[in-house]
Formats: sequence, structure tokens, C-alpha cells
Amino acid sequence: MRRRSWVPYAAATTVFSGFWGAFSGLPTTEYGYPAELVYAIWAVVMLVPAVVVLRQGGFDRRLSSAAYGLAIGLTGAGGQLLLLRALSLGPAYLIFPVVALSPAVTVLLAVVLLRERMRPLAATGVVMTLAAAVLFGTSPSWHPSAGGAWLPMVVVVTLCWGVQALLLRKAAIVGVGESTSYTYMTLSGLLLLPLAVSMAGGLHLDVPWQAPALAGATQLLNAVAAYFLVMAVSRGKASVVVPVTSALPPVLTTVLSLLAYHRLPTALAALGMVLALLGSALTTSDTAPAPRCDGEDPMASAP
Repeated sequence: MRRRSWVPYAAATTVFSGFWGAFSGLPTTEYGYPAELVYAIWAVVMLVPAVVVLRQGGFDRRLSSAAYGLAIGLTGAGGQLLLLRALSLGPAYLIFPVVALSPAVTVLLAVVLLRERMRPLAATGVVMTLAAAVLFGTSPSWHPSAGGAWLPMVVVVTLCWGVQALLLRKAAIVGVGESTSYTYMTLSGLLLLPLAVSMAGGLHLDVPWQAPALAGATQLLNAVAAYFLVMAVSRGKASVVVPVTSALPPVLTTVLSLLAYHRLPTALAALGMVLALLGSALTTSDTAPAPRCDGEDPMASAP
């Protein structure tokens, strides 16, 4: 058993996710690059950190590890593709607050299934960060509605992402190493790559080269953030880590957007920033790492 704090990894997740959030929309807004192709590029650039972490942590070849890894990867990547489809049908200002509830799904499942417990202050902080996530999810933008057909999709996305975080924690408990979980996340994203290209109507090779290049740079930030999230959830309680890593990145994104684009946050976003900062401070008071198995892959050297 190892007792290592999850806080530095959550902080790294916040930094990389915050920068990604501030600039991830540029390929689409500036060059009209389809969001589905941005997903495809994300799936490819996930290979970069995957190669690095495999050299450091090895790969677990057990069937049980494959089951956990593919479940983790497909719930995350599948949810992302389904969200893109939902955004083409429904209003973003309704969709994102629902998706922002995915940490609440993780907290509920972690408390019930993993029997995680929190100190009263930490529990208060979790509630505040969940509220902040919903506030940040509120968007003034509008997409053409399609009679509510998007709602079941969004519910599935919320459940997928909530379950994914729980599976990351459970995988760590049963001894699946971070490098193995991340590698299967990468493979799962690649499995869905043809579907993403099909949804985009092809590769759109006529766009300026800056569009895929910018998408690659921003999605690399996203890929690295995903690995740090795996590290954080492996070392801390899912019911504590996930709300913090969901609420803090939008705070940094808002600050960066203010500096780069001279845009003032809305009143709801400002309230979300306050709740996220206060809630995260309270939540991180519960810094004792959850019990976990050794992070090294026990079968990394197996034939």
C-alpha cells in the first residue's frame, strides 16, 4: 500500500484542462473545423503521453485489466461523441448544466458502492464544487432545437462520465496501474475514430493547415490533463477528487479568457468561480489518500 497525495495531480489536471478550455474552441470558431475531427485529432494525440507512460509504468496484460480499461475508455470517448451529436440537436445552455452533474453521479456511486466517507467540511466543499460545475455549464449560446431528441443523449453522457470516474478509482483499488488505464483509454478513443470521421462527413482536407495544427496543440493539453486525472483519482477518493477537478479548470479557463480575449465573466460564471475556489479549499481538507493497491502493474512484466 502506498499513501501519496492526490492534490498535486489534481492541480496539474486543473492547469492543463484550464488552458485547454480557454483555447480548445479556436479551430472550430476561427476556421470552421468540425468538432468531430477535433475529437479524431484528440484520439491520435493521446498516443503521445501514452507512449511516455507505458515506458515508465509498463502494461498489464490481464483480461480483468483489459475489461476495466476498455470500460473506462469507451464510457469517456463514447460520451464525448454522443455529446457532439446532442449539441447539434439541442440548446447548449440546457445541455451543459446537465452534463455538469456527472461528478454528482460519481460521488453518489463512490459513497454507495465504494463506501467512501468524507469529513463534514469536505462534504460541504463537494456540494459547493458541484454547484459551481453546474453554474459553469450554463451557457448563453443557443443551438437549433430538435424537439427534445437531445435529452436522452445528454442523460447517457452524464451517466457515462460519472461511471468512468468511478471505474478509474475501482481499477486502482484492484491493482490496475495508471499506465494501463490510460493506454486503454487511448485505444478506446482510437476505436471510435472512424465513427467520428463519418459523423464529420469526411476528413475536410480543404481547410487551412492551421486548423488541424491548432487542434493538435490544444488537444495535447487535453490528453495530458486526462493522464493527470487518472493519477489523481488513483490516489484519492473519487467522491473528493472528481468534484474538484471538475470545478477548478473552468475558473482558470475564465481567467485566461479574460486576459486573452478581454471578456468579462457573466454573473453566474463569477458566482461559479467563488463557489469553486471556496468549495475546493474545503474539499482538499480531506487530503488523506484513500486506501489503494500498489500503483505498479503487478503483471507488467508478464509474457
